Amino acid sequence: MLPQAAPNSTRPAAVAGPTGSASYVYLIAAVAALGGLLFGFDTAIINGALVFLKKDFGLTDSQTELAASSILFGAVAGAAIAGWLTDRYGRRRLLFAAAMLFTLSALAAAVPRTLTEFVVARLAGGLAIGVASLLVPLYIAEIAPARIRGKLVTLNQLAIVTGILLAYVASYYLAGLGLASWRWMFASAALPSLLFMLTLLLVPESPRWLLGRGREAEALGTLTRLNGPVAAAAEAEEIQAALAAERGEEASLRQPRLRRPLRIAVILAVLQQITGINTILYYGSIIFTEYNGQSASSAIGANALIGGINFAGTIVALFIIDRVGRKPLLLFASGGMALALGALVVALQLHAPGPLLLGLIMLYVACFAVGLGPGVWVVITEIFPNAVRGRAASLATVALWIACTLISYTFLSLVKAAGLAGAFGLYAALSAFTFLFVWRAVPETKGRSLEEIERSWR
Repeated sequence: MLPQAAPNSTRPAAVAGPTGSASYVYLIAAVAALGGLLFGFDTAIINGALVFLKKDFGLTDSQTELAASSILFGAVAGAAIAGWLTDRYGRRRLLFAAAMLFTLSALAAAVPRTLTEFVVARLAGGLAIGVASLLVPLYIAEIAPARIRGKLVTLNQLAIVTGILLAYVASYYLAGLGLASWRWMFASAALPSLLFMLTLLLVPESPRWLLGRGREAEALGTLTRLNGPVAAAAEAEEIQAALAAERGEEASLRQPRLRRPLRIAVILAVLQQITGINTILYYGSIIFTEYNGQSASSAIGANALIGGINFAGTIVALFIIDRVGRKPLLLFASGGMALALGALVVALQLHAPGPLLLGLIMLYVACFAVGLGPGVWVVITEIFPNAVRGRAASLATVALWIACTLISYTFLSLVKAAGLAGAFGLYAALSAFTFLFVWRAVPETKGRSLEEIERSWR
């Protein structure tokens, strides 16, 4: 049996009722999800800023790709180191470090005098994004009760698309400041970064990480406040049993039982990106201004519409992912994306009017937002054992960011070589492949505890 909370603890059992405190669960998830909001804001703010940055620094197409993608190189590095660091130092402490880095990089990206200085600042911001993209959904998944885990992890995706939408809105209003408006766009991220740092002081460490470190009293205290004393004791014993079963294997990611979940997570992570979503989120303004003849303000306004659709689709996912399940949403999303992009290719070849093109892009984004956006992050955080979850999820997240970097860094070159229709035709084919992969390889994890999912791989 696990020991009871120490006398000098915060006595969570007195705070929570017999079934725990639902408001405390949602508070923790909301605070953690601020990291997702910063992730979304920092990656998407380049969309509106790029039009002005390109003119201000006189960038070529290759330099523009570097400016847009530099943050992604940092994200790859951040995700790569985050898995090892979080398994060693915990989830909360590393999130706090990421919040500090978000703040500093936002200010640094607002004051560069050269492209090199800008790229260095964005690389630092990318480190924070890589850490947050791994840790926020992982931390929420380890805190959340099984019955609402999908909803709470999707809350992180909702925060990401909220950040994207806020970036578009901020860009729209700050665009009126003239050529140097891009500096204010980047600086505006410092305020939510500071808020993230302060609110992290209100949340506990992951009880699963605490139990893995032998800190049973702290873990039981948090679990009691989350789920009530009876459920907390049962869950703590289940986690301890799972950790005991893992001992002797926990140092290796090459265990035979991890091959299938690693393969599923890595391939899903890559497919989420190479189906092309970030070409819209990062280069939307360039697409609408240079390939559709719109003004900079009109292009940023179109991006705001797309951001609104992304937000609305994620709201839908938030309410249905624990009812419908992960796999059906992934199938719906990838199939819908393939159809929308196929229609977009035809429309481009027929020189269809701008509103029709925008409508098909919005349909593509809506399908992504309902399924592939949140669903992939939920699956990645659910399918790995406790002892290796940080490192295994880190491997999948690194693959995701490498794929994102590859797509973002080559998009303008691909469009120049194959045309806009050719580029989106490739993404349509990859969306169809995603449908087939999900159908054949991805299991359903709805309503199962993390320990139940772990036992299924044995």
